[in-house]
Amino acid sequence: MIIAASKWLRAIGCIILTAMLAAGWGCKSNPDKPPMVVNPKPTPKIPAPPRLVAVPRDPKLIKQAQDELLADASGKDAELRANAVEALANVAPDLAAPAVLAALSDSEPAVRFSACMAAGQLRLKTAYPPLLAMMHDTDRRVQVAQRYALHKLGDMRFSHDFERFAVDPDANVRGSVAQTLGLLGEPSAVKLLEPLSQDKAASVRLQASEALWRLGQDAGFTDLIAYTISQAADEQIIALLALAAHNDPRVTDYIRAQLTNDYVEISLVAVRVMGMIGSDEGYTLAAKYATSNDAGQRSLAALAMGAIARSDLQSKLRPMLNDPSATVRLSAATAILQLKTP
Repeated sequence: MIIAASKWLRAIGCIILTAMLAAGWGCKSNPDKPPMVVNPKPTPKIPAPPRLVAVPRDPKLIKQAQDELLADASGKDAELRANAVEALANVAPDLAAPAVLAALSDSEPAVRFSACMAAGQLRLKTAYPPLLAMMHDTDRRVQVAQRYALHKLGDMRFSHDFERFAVDPDANVRGSVAQTLGLLGEPSAVKLLEPLSQDKAASVRLQASEALWRLGQDAGFTDLIAYTISQAADEQIIALLALAAHNDPRVTDYIRAQLTNDYVEISLVAVRVMGMIGSDEGYTLAAKYATSNDAGQRSLAALAMGAIARSDLQSKLRPMLNDPSATVRLSAATAILQLKTP
């Protein structure tokens, strides 16, 4: 299935793309494996970023951003709760613990999944008892994330369960295994990931490729480059984000080539990834779409500005904290907490 990027981005959250898709809470991928790697196409020039200005970070703006994330983490919308929990773990870890602990018992499996992943990422010791109680969670994807969190907390008694989940009949579960194995950073996981990279489900193959690249395997890099020219927008976006796992000079030209993609959304993700590897080349594109009529584009523009991390972007992000779209507000809050004064 080929999915228009704007429609797809309105259907799921914009912050935890890889986590939600890998766990099966997003759209489905193209069933055909993309062609082998090709050389990046020449990229038309985009306007150069303005001169860097060392603007001090505004404490009031930071507090407003923190309050937005905390409110979203306890709000009525499950997608926002999941996104906010992950955002807190990434950009406000000192504030994240209460939200993560509450989310472990959330009624929605996507939120519990995000909470388990966040608890593991933060090595949150206070989460250990509730995590143990989730051993038989009703959702097997959550069980995978729970084993990940326990492993990160030093309890590896149940880590062998990844082998069982890796052959689960549900492709969403197998994809979750691939994602978590990559994040664990254990070289021994390559043996489990190699079969998953040949899985019958394209979504699983993509997650396995991301995990292999995260573990430093060139086979994962080659597959991800191929996915950047997939006909499915979700595959292109996940592949671009995955390439940022290593600041490898080989990825730069491929990412830069997507700055002028026919889909604005993919271009904005490319801007974000360029920021993640230390380049502000897409500054003007992110600033332009910060005021787009499309909420999905505004959200992606905010995330791109957060990755660029220039403190002089505060003026662009400040009004976005009052955006009518809750997703845009969450993305803007996340971005504000990523900014740095040079």
